[in-house]
Amino acid sequence: MTAFTRRAALLGGAAATALAACGQKASDTLTPTSGPIAAKAVPPEGWESGLTIASRIAGGETTSLAEVEKAIARAEAVNGDLNAIATASFDQARTAAAHPAPGTFSGVPTFIKDLLDWEGTQTLWGSRAFVGNVSQKDSPFATAWRNAGVVSLGKSTTPEMGLTSTTEPLVTGATHNPWDLSRMPGGSSGGAAALVAARVVPFAHASDGGGSIRIPASTCGVFGLKPSRGRLDARNEGNAPPVDISVNHAVTITVQDSIELFRVAEKNDGAYTPLGEISTLNRPLRIGFAPDSISGTHVSPETTAALEDVAQLCRELGHEVIDYKVPLNGAEFTDKFLMYWAAGAAEFAQQASAYSGKPIGPDIVEPWTLGLVSMFQARQSEFPEIIGYLKAFEAAYDDWFNDMDVLLTPVTGSPAVPIGDQAPDGDFDTVMESVLNFAAFTAPMNVSGAASMSVPLSWSSGGLPIGSMFSAKRGQDDLLFELAMQLEMTRPWISRTPPVSAL
Repeated sequence: MTAFTRRAALLGGAAATALAACGQKASDTLTPTSGPIAAKAVPPEGWESGLTIASRIAGGETTSLAEVEKAIARAEAVNGDLNAIATASFDQARTAAAHPAPGTFSGVPTFIKDLLDWEGTQTLWGSRAFVGNVSQKDSPFATAWRNAGVVSLGKSTTPEMGLTSTTEPLVTGATHNPWDLSRMPGGSSGGAAALVAARVVPFAHASDGGGSIRIPASTCGVFGLKPSRGRLDARNEGNAPPVDISVNHAVTITVQDSIELFRVAEKNDGAYTPLGEISTLNRPLRIGFAPDSISGTHVSPETTAALEDVAQLCRELGHEVIDYKVPLNGAEFTDKFLMYWAAGAAEFAQQASAYSGKPIGPDIVEPWTLGLVSMFQARQSEFPEIIGYLKAFEAAYDDWFNDMDVLLTPVTGSPAVPIGDQAPDGDFDTVMESVLNFAAFTAPMNVSGAASMSVPLSWSSGGLPIGSMFSAKRGQDDLLFELAMQLEMTRPWISRTPPVSAL
């Protein structure tokens, strides 16, 4: 069992010690009250939200074991195509279903990302070095979810240590996108997003250190909000990284499930006002529209068209949409963020060596990770200056919002790319170019600690999801949830299921 946490000492560990809050039963049928679309969105037959399942369990209409068995059957039906499960713990789930904690999601089946310790389950960290690493206790964030009553069916796949924007780890093999099996699901919460999109479970744990909730949410057509820094995660003082970029939360189908999962993991230590009652946004916002990459990388025409369409949707909802150019030297920011990322890879490689007892090399660490390690080692002397730059960025980011409420950008530079384009054993420079073109929008919100979300509002002509990213200042998670509810009511996605579906 390892003693380190996600992205090792640099990126810190996940946590939350909040008690599970009481949830309300919510109908899965959405009816827009106003806006350009006014039709009901009925969920596909056989699918229910996490809140609805929990309500039915609490009301005696079903049992946790029955819901776990159905979820296991769904997982077995599609995982041969998706390869989204790193470790199945179905028998443990059946045992846990007998006595789930009496929380908001009591008895509801889900998956935990393979970067989070869940007691009694193997944590691979997406790496060959950690085969057989069974967690002896929950991480603090896992404790919050266990207290909320969820039942884990196992671990969802992730790239090695979450270090890239696809999910193709050598230890478990490539995870496939349920919308097109030849495409990747995004990363690093790719397994979680694929399982939720395929309707195996209503939600799954996810985490985000550079876009890892929002990117797979976009490519798999589900909802994913990156919480503000420190709002859900509690860290030991000695484990705090110099710039805390990684947070835990979830990918979901419904916004309401995401809201209630947020509540059960809130730290409530006085740093933020606890999340209050969230209702559909009923006031106009000033939305900055920035469809171009900060570093000038290519954005696909379909992505640009989708974002322009969403900007028009926001206008029709009464929001003021203004053209906005992000005031940032994108090349400089990307370079410094990438070096910080590489430092995390270097720390992980050391931990992999210590656990396995083998020297750092390609038999325990993937070529992509080794390439990042080499990058860090070549420029390690610059690290103090890089830390200073990133720490100063939060104030610069906040200044973007002096004249707007929310920033609208793409999540990625294109819809999901083919499996293999970002393979961890591919040519390093070629893979790096693909990653930088694809994951070109999400990192500023991690460095600033801001709230940010991917909303599944568009699909390409070839049927691939294209998420829209709405970002706000740190602490404005409630504003994004309110906007998400308005968008969900206006352009609902609940009935859209991929070709590979467990229903």
